[in-house]
This record gives sequence, C-alpha cells and structure tokens, in this order.
Amino acid sequence: MKKDIKIPDSISTRTEYKRKFSLWEMYRAFILIPSAAAKMIGNKRKKLVNKDFVERLQLAVTEVNGCAACSYAHTYMALKQGMSSEEINSFLSGDGRFINQDEAKAIIFAQHYADTRGFPKKDAYDSLIDEYGNQKVEIILSAIQLMHAGNIYGIPYSALISRLKGKPYKDSSLIYELGTHIGGLILFPISLIDGFLRGIMGFSKIKLDNSTTIE
Repeated sequence: MKKDIKIPDSISTRTEYKRKFSLWEMYRAFILIPSAAAKMIGNKRKKLVNKDFVERLQLAVTEVNGCAACSYAHTYMALKQGMSSEEINSFLSGDGRFINQDEAKAIIFAQHYADTRGFPKKDAYDSLIDEYGNQKVEIILSAIQLMHAGNIYGIPYSALISRLKGKPYKDSSLIYELGTHIGGLILFPISLIDGFLRGIMGFSKIKLDNSTTIE
C-alpha cells in the first residue's frame, strides 16, 4: 500500500453543478443498489472483473456526473490501488488517454449510462454483452449503477459542504441542498426494501431506451 498519498486539490474543488438530479431519479437509482451490491460482493469471490477495472468504470461515471465528493473519495481509492495521478486525472477529465483497448467499450458504456441518466440505449447494451458476455456485463453494470447512485446523492452533499465552507455553488440554493440531502436519507431505506423485493420478484435490473428492458 502506498504511503503519503496526496490528492490534488483541483479534483475535489467545484464551483457549480455539472448536472442536477431529482428525488425521483435518486429513488430510481437507489432501488438498484441491493442487486448491484450483491453482484459486486460475488465478484470479490469470482473475480470476473478486477478492482482496477471497476475503479476506472466508476471514475468514468463520476466524470460525467461531476460529483466532487465522489471524485475525491475515488481518487483516494484509485491512488491506493496504484493508479497514477495522470491516469486518474485523465478519467476525471474525460480525455481517454489511459483507456485500455480491452476496457474501452465498457468505459464508453459507463459514460453513456451516466449521460443518459440511467436509461442507456438498447443497442449500446447489446454491444456490451457481445463484447464481454452476460456474466461480466452484470458486474460492469453493477459497478456503474452503484457509482451513479452515489453520484446522485453526492452531488447535493458536495454543494452543501462547499456552502458550509463559504463557497456556495453559483447555481444552487440551501433549500435544494438540504431538501435533496434529507430526502435522500428518507428515501434510502425505503428504496432498499423496494429494490430487494424487486430482485426477489425477478424485475429487470436495467431499463433501456424506448422502454425496452433486458432481464
């Protein structure tokens, strides 16, 4: 494990939203957490997708959504895992210089998933399965969904923390930050129960563009 890890200040600094989400979008993302978390726990045993690949997927999602708190936390984790500052900054800036060829399609899908606010196109998802197979795609999708859910909650949290430090976001308000933050705390346990029940009943883990779903 590396010692004296330093996180560049620019990674954890933001003055305005890159994007904002509603409480409904937060809830819809939260209900996916139980199944996604279960898949990631299973991946620790099966090791279908290595942890560095997972981290790169999640950095790609964070780059699109622009969550300062998530960028900070995952920068720290990525540095601990051995990623260079240059590679991390590349993923957080979206320039793609450090994308491995065998991971490229998954990274692009991660960005697409975030860009479509969790409603990716069917042909993009089908292409992902063609490239990696169903089992591996389940892990890739789970890593993306967990990060997307974390971003949705982390964005208003980041704005609130920035406000408390005397640097409020230019396009934000205390009502939005507190409302979304408190609303998320209320919705989280409800959505987890909902998501768990959906998993038992065999509901789809992803909703695709044009209301088409893949089981």
